[in-house]
Amino acid sequence: MRLPSILLALACCAARAFSQQPVVPGPSFRDIISLKGAGSPAISPDGRAIAYTVGSTEWDENRYDTEIWLARVGEQPVQLTRTAKGNSTNPAWSPDGAWLGFLADRGDKQQVFLIRSAGGEALALTAVKDGVSAFAWAPDGKRIAFAADEPELPAEKERRERYGEWAVEDQEYRQRHLWLVSVPADPAVPDSQPLRLTDGDDFGVFAFAWSPDGSRIAFERRPDPLINSSARSDIMVLDVATRAVRPLVSGPGSDGNPVWSPDGHWIVYASAGGDTTSNYYKNGQLLKVPEGGGTPVRLATNLDENPGQPRWTPGGLFITAWQKTRRHLFRVDAETGRATPFAPQPDNILSVDFTPDGRTMALLAQTPATLAEVYRTPVESYAPERVTAMSDQIADWELGTSEVVSWKSRDGSVIEGVLHKPAAFDATRRYPLLVLIHGGPTGIDYPVPVYGSVYPVHQWLAKGALVLRPNYRGSAGYGEAFRSLNVRNLGVGDAWDVLSGVDYLVGRGMVDTARMGAMGWSQGGYISAYLTTTTRRFKAISVGAGISNWMTYYVNTDIHPFTRQYLKATPWSDPEIYARTSPMTFIKQARTPTLIQHGEFDRRVPIPNAYELYQGLQDVGVEARLIVYKGFGHGITKPKERLAAVWHNWQWFGKHLWGETIELPLGAASVSVSNGR
Repeated sequence: MRLPSILLALACCAARAFSQQPVVPGPSFRDIISLKGAGSPAISPDGRAIAYTVGSTEWDENRYDTEIWLARVGEQPVQLTRTAKGNSTNPAWSPDGAWLGFLADRGDKQQVFLIRSAGGEALALTAVKDGVSAFAWAPDGKRIAFAADEPELPAEKERRERYGEWAVEDQEYRQRHLWLVSVPADPAVPDSQPLRLTDGDDFGVFAFAWSPDGSRIAFERRPDPLINSSARSDIMVLDVATRAVRPLVSGPGSDGNPVWSPDGHWIVYASAGGDTTSNYYKNGQLLKVPEGGGTPVRLATNLDENPGQPRWTPGGLFITAWQKTRRHLFRVDAETGRATPFAPQPDNILSVDFTPDGRTMALLAQTPATLAEVYRTPVESYAPERVTAMSDQIADWELGTSEVVSWKSRDGSVIEGVLHKPAAFDATRRYPLLVLIHGGPTGIDYPVPVYGSVYPVHQWLAKGALVLRPNYRGSAGYGEAFRSLNVRNLGVGDAWDVLSGVDYLVGRGMVDTARMGAMGWSQGGYISAYLTTTTRRFKAISVGAGISNWMTYYVNTDIHPFTRQYLKATPWSDPEIYARTSPMTFIKQARTPTLIQHGEFDRRVPIPNAYELYQGLQDVGVEARLIVYKGFGHGITKPKERLAAVWHNWQWFGKHLWGETIELPLGAASVSVSNGR
């Protein structure tokens, strides 16, 4: 039987596809996306067990899964929860250590669940129609407070059924309020309905904390849940028995995240210090106030960085803060207010938790050679002992090296960055250079063994390239003055920092200047777009969810204050500064082939920015490609689309830096590559 010629051709193509070998060097894109990650450590009251989360990739379901694991002293960690098609997060121990509470979406909505610390079946404690957003054990272990959004009103349902789906901007939301539920002796048999603790259409409840005696709850009050309303938050105190609410801290700017002192006499909280005009780039403040009211006192004034994660135990008040490319743990003297370094190791302490007596702590930390791991240590005789082995996943990978380098920018500012080199780096060679620019702008890059994103860093290293990740002006870790350097200088000063970093490496004889590329996401995408239209030094650029025109951004974004604060103006009050810092102003100068990647429903950097840059590049005859990731917002949050985004960058820079034509692998086929040189 003879096959039609077209079928024969297809069969031959399929045979060639099956016989092809992958040509991507280093660990595969899927391997990196599939790495499991630890997070959210919670230490048991006796200090002998740590619950933590593990995130994994479910390729068949195209989602990321999070489950809770348990590590006991002297035992191997075990998985504690298994939530089909959902996640289990936010582990929290009961005061007696017998139970572990957590949030899980095992039905339509997220609820509070309890599971015995010895294991067994998880039991639902709540059945709130629209789900639970946060919870906290009362000190007596017999009650749990939780926050939940108000249900849809009958009138809202009737309106939708009569007139369909529509919304009034800044008026479509439901307030979030506090509730109290009893924890029965047998959680399998709930014995009471939740009791409402707060009510009202004029405010919502966000961060909250029980007083040590269990009689009061301090909470962060906002006028509504809209994102910009966080700048108008205050602190209130609720009497649980009477449900009376009294203000504790109120005024302009944000005040929130209350934390009680162990004796219940004080509350520390995060604050903007009354500033409503520069909270995006100035240091946040840590203050304490008597629980009955009084004059707040600022703490940690000697720390020129944002204080984070305050924890107040009998052993002291602790915070974390960036110090250049490392994140340390500090102890704050609650009397003098002075912050002193407590734990400089491991290099980056990402999260901490303490036993109630303050003697033992759990931490999530990372070093330049490891993935994030969970550690346990006594507090005073600090000696972290690793209890997880997440880094075993990369033990056999050849990943190259990462190191911190520094240089001077055009205006004399000292800029640091992370330089990744191939494993077999040869100082006598000149390498292609890829510049990867972080977002924020108050993000920060630091040395890591594996960089996971939509950019194939480690495959480029294995291919024989350098990767530079600059901490340009505005980055966290270098103090308030440094973060303020790109105020009314966005894009302009940022480009100085990137290009001076390139010059620094070129000056060291490391770079093949004919093969250089740049890329970034969000603010990094904006800086990449600015480079696209203001310099011709790069052979190719990739703009991920980037701003192309600050006026377009300002009228479309969900965070309008961002632009007003950084540019110190609206487009109507100072159109010149908006023009001077916008890539589109210089579109006629553009010559660099540019890939544009954007989420279809991005609210942070709305997609009109992508279309504007794409059309402008087309109009001036510059090669451009726009890829829209359907159904996504500001980030690519599913593994298959993230895999596609990595491939798109691999294709783009492969074509323009290495002269390759790369096809996405389909079915059983691998990658087809032709060298155009």
